[in-house]
Amino acid sequence: SGEFRDQYDNLVMTYRNMLAYTIEGINDPERGKIYTKLIQSILELSDRVRQDILSHYSGWTTYWVKQQTEKEQKLTGKSIIESVDDLMFKSDLDEWLKFSNEINPDPESEISKKHKLLIRNIFNHLWLTDYYGEAEESLINIFLNSVKFRWYEASIFTTAITLSSLRTWQSVKLLNLIRIYKSGQEQVMERALSGLILNLHYYNGRVLLYPEISSAVKDLAQSAIFREHCRIIVLQTIRSRETENLSRKLHDEILPQVAKLKPRLEDKLDLDNILPKDKSEERNPDWSEMFSGSEEIFRTMEELTKLQMEGADVYMSAFANLKHFDFFRDFPNWFMPFHPDHEVVNEIFRDEILGQGTNELAEAMYRTPFICNSDKYSLILNLKYLPDAQKTMMLKVFRMELEGLQQLGDDESMTDPNRRFRINVTQYLQDIYRFYKLSPYRKEFEDIFSGRLDIYNSEFFRLTCNAAEVEAGLADYFFSKNFYDDALSLYLRQADEKPDDAQLNEKIGYCYQQNTDYEEALKYYKRAELIDRKPWTIKKIALCLRRMGKNEEALEQYLQAGKMEPDNLHTTIMTAHCYLDLKDYNEALKYYFKIEYNDPGNLNILRPIAYCYLALGRFGDSQKYYDRLSSGKLTANDLINMGHLALCQGNKKEAVDLYRRSIISGEVTKEKFMTIFSDDKSLLISSGVNPDDLPILLDYLLFTFG
Repeated sequence: SGEFRDQYDNLVMTYRNMLAYTIEGINDPERGKIYTKLIQSILELSDRVRQDILSHYSGWTTYWVKQQTEKEQKLTGKSIIESVDDLMFKSDLDEWLKFSNEINPDPESEISKKHKLLIRNIFNHLWLTDYYGEAEESLINIFLNSVKFRWYEASIFTTAITLSSLRTWQSVKLLNLIRIYKSGQEQVMERALSGLILNLHYYNGRVLLYPEISSAVKDLAQSAIFREHCRIIVLQTIRSRETENLSRKLHDEILPQVAKLKPRLEDKLDLDNILPKDKSEERNPDWSEMFSGSEEIFRTMEELTKLQMEGADVYMSAFANLKHFDFFRDFPNWFMPFHPDHEVVNEIFRDEILGQGTNELAEAMYRTPFICNSDKYSLILNLKYLPDAQKTMMLKVFRMELEGLQQLGDDESMTDPNRRFRINVTQYLQDIYRFYKLSPYRKEFEDIFSGRLDIYNSEFFRLTCNAAEVEAGLADYFFSKNFYDDALSLYLRQADEKPDDAQLNEKIGYCYQQNTDYEEALKYYKRAELIDRKPWTIKKIALCLRRMGKNEEALEQYLQAGKMEPDNLHTTIMTAHCYLDLKDYNEALKYYFKIEYNDPGNLNILRPIAYCYLALGRFGDSQKYYDRLSSGKLTANDLINMGHLALCQGNKKEAVDLYRRSIISGEVTKEKFMTIFSDDKSLLISSGVNPDDLPILLDYLLFTFG
């Protein structure tokens, strides 16, 4: 528009003048401030243009609601809002503030309906206002300081500020989030600080342009409690990166295996006594028996339980299909904290079976730490559609849950003063995650969870969490979750300060190794080995050398490790592999035989022994080992090598049949087979096969496929 063009032209003119003054040698002490203000103005203009384009052309619900709100505001005769008195819902706000503190109106009453509309209007105003002024400041003061607004209403208002800031930057919004955090109201302060951190990460490039933000954050960072709160939020935000993998694991691995176990579950589990009576007993012995033969799923279930206790989002996939209720069509409800007196809970009172236990059910749901607010509403809304038997069972489960939570809560709060803060943050961030991933409005929002979430690289982290122990803890977390790139960047920061830390160098080497950068991995493994010489590091050095094709050097390292750990079978077999790489088959056999002797039931060791005999021309011995190997499952490569053996023994038809079977197995394509065969030509020729026969044999093989 013309207004934007004029602003742009003014900014260009200002910058040109500044450049001209600088070239002419005019010393302007305010130049730095002018330059910073210029950048701020350019970014603000960019934001305004973006919002204008989206408002006119996106067709998104967000901007439809915004336009409707603006139309309603204009009907009041006050299209420009200068103070809280100009707001279209000011009379409703005043009316609510006059009510007695004791009032708790019937959800169906006129008062309640007007109040719900007021809450929606306040939320929409705080969310959809691009730039805050006196009116918004007053509105925030009212919900912060007035007891008439409940904690859960203040919570969604805080989320509205967060969303508004993510939509349009304004330092005032972030300062308000800081103010709300400092108010100390439980559930509300967690949302304020979470919103602040998400915004500071999202706008990382802008933070230093606004000294009022940096200054406010630095002041807060003087407090150890604030730093710990930041650490909790940063870690929980980063943990969201696990969610998709966990959902995939649950869907693809856990549920199919559980389905297979269903008959055994029904036969062997006494449902009334599934939980052990002794609280100190960590695992039900009946479970171990039931899962015999299913150790993998048992271990995985234990792993998921542990992850859940740490704050991992293990329920995302389970509740993803329970977001279709009308409740979730109402935008603010995606962020509504669960509370026992919500009108959704009232629906259960009318249920014939659930009604009698509604209070216990709602209280247990409210207090349970492992399910986020959004999923709690999904569960409540879905309860009434369950068969009667399942409703009865659910009531029983929640009564038990409530008993356990009452006993557990006080004990844990004594040992972990940040327990409530951590739970509230975890649930809130999972609510936000569901909004960005599952809500019908998600395409209208840039997914803040889609990137690497490398908050540790942000200016905010530098200002608040840059203590060595925080970085070390984050690095170890990334390392434990196989996020090696992230772990590496943090470990490397520590390396300059701790050059003599052997374990740190080992971890850096391992990260490089996992990223297949063997040269860098080798460098750090060697550093670690100089500080603390031990077999593990020596073997890692050998592994890198072998991956780099330096087989003789790798062998030397494995031999050294073997002297330090003569009974270590892993070292033995890797030594054998090195001899195999060097085509020293006799030496390789000595080490492979040691494995065979110590692990007689291991069929896998038969492969390299059979191959070594083949390469040495000892075809009879090779045949014996391939015959033994045939008692198990043969791989495509086994069939190819057995084909080579048959060919070396003059059995061309048998060789062709084995080659054909290797291709039919589906493990190798014809093209892959041809590559393998080409690589093995020298072995075949050195073993006495006529080289002129090879192309004929291959053509014959290919003709068998038609």
